Amino acid sequence: MADSVRTIENLLYRYAERIDAGDLEGVAELFTYGRIAAAADADDQQIFEGRDAVLGMYRAATRIYEDTGTPHTKHITTNAIIEVDDAAGTGSARSYYTVVQQTEALRLQPIIAGRYHDTFRRIDGTWWFDTRTMFVDLVGDLRHHLLYELR
Repeated sequence: MADSVRTIENLLYRYAERIDAGDLEGVAELFTYGRIAAAADADDQQIFEGRDAVLGMYRAATRIYEDTGTPHTKHITTNAIIEVDDAAGTGSARSYYTVVQQTEALRLQPIIAGRYHDTFRRIDGTWWFDTRTMFVDLVGDLRHHLLYELR
């Protein structure tokens, strides 16, 4: 059985794997008991709490291509610093992300990079995302990835 740090690390990677596969339902499931804040200073309209709200956010934001059913991206998660309080059933992680994309109209390139600040909680023996806060540090050409313009 994996230890808590490895299990949380796998949650970070599972998120990336699911979004790159176009599995928005699977991404949302990771937040069944959690929320995503679009920014550190997010207002109520930028906080998506629970599976259904997270799914709605990703459906409204992510361009999925018909040829593969994916966003034609690879989310690369690195530099994970994970801390766990096993007795309390809580954990946190800080990590970097870089997203690369290639489409028929876009050469392979990084399109966005930043940081995730995550908290986790264990419910009935299973680790779940509690809160994911996204920080955008570098922005490239997102026209082929997002369904809206990032400001």
